[in-house]
This record gives sequence, C-alpha cells and structure tokens, in this order.
Amino acid sequence: LVKEDGSFHYVKWHFRTNQGIKNLSADRAAELEGSDPDYATRDLFEAIEKGDHPSWTVYLQVMTEEEAMRYKYNVFDVTKVVSQKDFPLQEVGRMVLNRNPENYFAEVEQAAFSPSHMVPGIAPSADRMLQGRLFSYPDTHRHRLGANYLQLPINRPQTQVRNHQRDGPMTLTDNGGRLPNYEPNSFGGPHENQASRETDVQTAVEGMIARHTYELTDADFEQPRALYNLLSASEQQDLVINMAGSISKAKPFFQRRIVPHLKRIDGDFGSRIEAILKKNNPEY
Repeated sequence: LVKEDGSFHYVKWHFRTNQGIKNLSADRAAELEGSDPDYATRDLFEAIEKGDHPSWTVYLQVMTEEEAMRYKYNVFDVTKVVSQKDFPLQEVGRMVLNRNPENYFAEVEQAAFSPSHMVPGIAPSADRMLQGRLFSYPDTHRHRLGANYLQLPINRPQTQVRNHQRDGPMTLTDNGGRLPNYEPNSFGGPHENQASRETDVQTAVEGMIARHTYELTDADFEQPRALYNLLSASEQQDLVINMAGSISKAKPFFQRRIVPHLKRIDGDFGSRIEAILKKNNPEY
C-alpha cells in the first residue's frame, strides 16, 4: 500500500469465507465429477439468485519494509506464509457476490482479470510469481480476446478512458475520432494527467545476483509440519488418503523419491502414506 509521498507498507491480503468450510471426500468428488460436474457452480448461482449472497471478510497483514527485510522467512517466497502471531490480521472490509451474470459468455467468459489492474494506492511487490503474472495475464487476454479486450463492456472502466492507444482488431470505441494521437498537440487531444499517475516507490534490494543452486533445508518443512499438526485426526486421515491416492498414480521410483520429503514434514504423516503406497503397489 503506497501513500502519495511514496512511503509504503507491504501487505498480504486475506479473504476469509463467511459461509464456513466444508470439503468433499475424494470418493464423493469423483462421483460428482461424472454425475453432476456443475454441482458447485449451480450451488453458487442458486444461492445468489435467492438472495443468500455469499461473502468474504477481507483482512490485511501489514509490515514495514524494515520488518519484511528482518523477517525469519523471505516474505516473497510463495511457499511460505507470514505468521498471524507475528503480524495479526486487520479487518478492512467485506467482499459480497450479490448478482448473477445476465449473460454467461459476455460477463464471465470474456472477463479478463489481471494483477496489473490496480487502483491508485496499490502497487506490486517484488514477489517473483506476481512479477511474472503482471505480464503473462494481459498477454493471455490479448491472445484469447483480442488486442482491445479492455474495451469490452465487462472489462472497461466506468469512466471513459482517453489516451493515444489506437486501432487493432475489434475496436469498440470511436477510436479517438479525428483527434491526433500524439502529445503535445493543439487540437484538443488527450494529455497526460499527473493526478492519476502511479506513485513512484523506491524499495531496498540486497543480495548477490548470480546463479544459485537451491537446496531444501529444514526450514522448508517447518510450516507444512505446523499445518499438519493443526489438523484434527479425521482431517489428517483425509489428507493422507488424498495424498496417497494421487501419488500412487506415479511410477514406483517417483513414489519412493517423494516419501522421504513427506517424512521430513512429519514422520507419522510420511509413514502412513508409505504404508498405503506399499499396499496398493507391490513394485514399490
């Protein structure tokens, strides 16, 4: 989050469902996949249609740049989470789905979401996954929907955009009319508005730029272990069954390579999965 003076805080966004959490068993999910593949979509549509609008409470975890640099984990590592004990959740709002689309193709199939679509006050961090998606999402939309996908009614802003971007297939506007497409000009064409300019942010960077070999350390297994130990006995059993079911589809030598990593998370967790793999595959 960026202030007008360029100062900022790193934030992690959390959207927590207000409907509660329920999960399907693997067997039930497989059954629905064949008998009723639209089960979840229909449930959402019908709930909204009858006024039972689903909602998510929005929270932020906030830290300064200095706190992020000193934190025990790399805050830009997508395989890690920032402990809520260290940085408590701060409630900031609620997201509500209160209307179904009038036309599925026009409002859903043609919707083009991207993390690069930001409002003033929000800027991207150095998260490598995010940095890649800032480019890849718009590129995908141009390929999927065309160069002027931002002119589609579902994607365009409420206020008309005036800039010097012209032409391209499927132009939906007046394409700038007869106004010149350069600046400065003397004919009333659009000009840069500094009020809507993105605020410049300066961040500290440290480290050596080089090719580094990544090696797993015990720190990489701390958070998966903590999560496993938070689960109830029945949830642990469901996780074991689901994991074993997926891993059993791999070739035996892959299975044998995966299990040691699971045991580094938790010895009991890995052993229980290994027992199922051995039972289901004599070649293990």
